[in-house]
Amino acid sequence: MKRYLILLVLFVAQLNFLMAAGIDRVEPMFWWVGMKNPNVQLMVHGDNIGASFPEINYPGVTIESVSRVENPNYLFVDLQIAKEAQPGSFAIVFKSGKKQTGEFQYQLKAREPQSSERIGFNSSDVIYLITPDRFANGDPENDAVEGMKEQPNRADKDGRHGGDLKGIVDHLDYIQDLGFTAVWLNPVLENNMSSTSYHGYSTTDFYKVDPRYGSNEEYLELSKKLKARGMKLIMDMIFNHCGSEHWWMDDMPMHDWINNYPGWKQTTHRRTVNQDPHASDADKKAMSDGWFVESMPDLNQRNPFMANYLIQNSIWWIEYVGLDGIRQDTWPYPDKTMMADWTKRVLEEYPNFNIVGEEWSVNPATVSYWQKGKVNSDGYECYLPSLMDFPLQNAAARAMNDDENFDHGLIELYDALSNDFQYPDAGNLVVFPDNHDMSRFYTQVGEDVNKLKLGVAYFLTTRGIPQIYYGTEVLMSNKGTEDHGVIRSDYPGGWAGDSVNAFTGEGLTDAQKDMQNYVRTIQQWRKDKDVIHNGRLVHFVPEDGIYVYFRMNEDETVMVILNKNTKEKQLETDRFAEVTGRFTKGKDIISGKNLNDLSTLAVPAESAMIIELQ
Repeated sequence: MKRYLILLVLFVAQLNFLMAAGIDRVEPMFWWVGMKNPNVQLMVHGDNIGASFPEINYPGVTIESVSRVENPNYLFVDLQIAKEAQPGSFAIVFKSGKKQTGEFQYQLKAREPQSSERIGFNSSDVIYLITPDRFANGDPENDAVEGMKEQPNRADKDGRHGGDLKGIVDHLDYIQDLGFTAVWLNPVLENNMSSTSYHGYSTTDFYKVDPRYGSNEEYLELSKKLKARGMKLIMDMIFNHCGSEHWWMDDMPMHDWINNYPGWKQTTHRRTVNQDPHASDADKKAMSDGWFVESMPDLNQRNPFMANYLIQNSIWWIEYVGLDGIRQDTWPYPDKTMMADWTKRVLEEYPNFNIVGEEWSVNPATVSYWQKGKVNSDGYECYLPSLMDFPLQNAAARAMNDDENFDHGLIELYDALSNDFQYPDAGNLVVFPDNHDMSRFYTQVGEDVNKLKLGVAYFLTTRGIPQIYYGTEVLMSNKGTEDHGVIRSDYPGGWAGDSVNAFTGEGLTDAQKDMQNYVRTIQQWRKDKDVIHNGRLVHFVPEDGIYVYFRMNEDETVMVILNKNTKEKQLETDRFAEVTGRFTKGKDIISGKNLNDLSTLAVPAESAMIIELQ
C-alpha cells in the first residue's frame, strides 16, 4: 500500500504542476537522444494552449515548427534533436506576447546500449500468450483502483478478475521451466471503460499501463526480469481504434480525428478490399473507416497528426520498456499506406526488430499480401516482417477432425504448407493452435488429448515461430460455448484459494500433468535446436493416416511422424530414403527411446514421434 501512496503523491504533484501551468498533457512526455530519426512531435493539450508560442533554450534542441489546429486546446510542436544533444531536462515555455502562459519540464533520456540493434522474436522462440487479467493475481491491492470505472467481479465471466503484471512476474519460473522463451501479453494499456474492459482492446490512454495491472514502472520491471532470463517481451498494440471513453473523445483536436464522427458506422469487415483489384472506393472506405463496435471509435490514420502520434507511441514503448516485438491487432483495418509507413519507420530505427500482424484470413494469398518483400500486382509495398498464420491454424484443426481420405485429414496440413511459395518469408510467420479470440484447440479437436498433442507437436516442429495460449498445457477448454469470457478463463492457481494450482501441480489430473510434461519436453528440447529454428523442411504426402516431414541443416536431421490412426502402425521408411538413407538409428525425444533400426518404425496410436536421426 505504501508504494501505491508514493506513486499517487508523485502523480498528483505532477498533475498539479501541469494544471497550474495551463497544460494537462504533453505526449510523448519524454524522449531520447541518439535516435536515428532526430525529430519528435509533441502533442500538447491544455486550455487555449493553441494561442501560445513555445520556446526552448537547450543545446542541440530546436523547435522546427508549431502547428495550430481547429481545436484551440491543442498545439503540435515539432522538435529536432541534434546528434550532439545530451541527456537532461529543460523547460518548454509557452508565451502569449510577453506573458508566460505555461511551462513544462521536458526530459531527454540516454538510450540503453545497443538499443537500436535489439534482436526481435524469431523462429528460435516459443511465445506464451497471456491474457493478463486472467492469469494470476499477484497484487490484490490493485484489483479496485479509485477513478477506474469498472470494479473487480470475478464471478462475471466478462468482468475484471484481478490478474496483473506482478502475477506474471511471480510465475516466470513456471513459464521458463515449460520452455517458453518469449511472452506476448494481450494489451496492458489503460482501458478505463464502464464494462468489459478486461480484454484490453479499448485503449483510453496510449501512454499509461492500466493501474489494475500495475504501472509503467512494473511493466518495465517485467521486461527487465525477462531479459535477465534470456526471454523476450512482445507488446500487443491497436492502431485501428481506441476506447469510446478515451480522454480525447471529450475534446478532440480535429473533426477528422475519428472516422464517421460524431456518429458511428460499423465496419463491413470486408478485408479483401485491400487486395481486390475490382473493389470500389466506397467499399474500401466502408471497411477501413467503419467501427468495430460503438465502444471502439475508429482512428483516422490518414490524419498526419494521428499517424505520427501512433508511430511515435510505438517507438516510445519499444525504447522505454525495451520491447522485443510487437503484435499489431486488426492489421488490415487501418489505412494501409500509414501501416506501411509505420513498419518502415520502426524498422529504420530497429533493423532487427520483429512485428507480427493479425490478418485473420484462411487464404494465404490474402495474408501474404502484407509481408515485407511481397511483390503485389497493385504495387503496394508493406514492410511488415511477420503475420499470424491463420491459414495453417485452420488447416491443423481440420486435419485433426476430418476423416482421412484423398482431400481431407492430414493432407490438409500438407496442402497448407504447399502454399508457402506465396510468402516472401514463411519461416517468419507466427504459427499457433489457438489464441484469445477463438475456441481453444483442445475444444476444437473435441476434447481429445491425443489430437491436442498431435497439434502441439506439429506447431512446435514445423516452420515458423510457435505461439501457445496460456492453459493449453493443462487442458483448459471452453466446451459447449464460444464465449470469449470463457475462452479466457482464469488460470488455475492464479488466485489465492484456488482448489487447483497448475503452477505447483496441486489438484491437477493425471492427464493435465501429462500434458504439462509433454509441452515441457518438446519445448525444452527445441530451445537449442537450430535445425528446428532454421532448418529446411521436406515433407512427404500423407498416406494411411500418417504424415512424415523432416527438418534438416548441415549438422542435424530430425524426422517428425504424426500418426492419426487409433491403432499402432508399422511404418516402412524406404519411401523416405532420399532423406533417411545415410542414417541407421535415432532417438525419439518424446518417449526418450533409442531406435536401433530405422527400416521399420512402430508408431504408437494417435501420437507423434520426433526422432533425432543418427
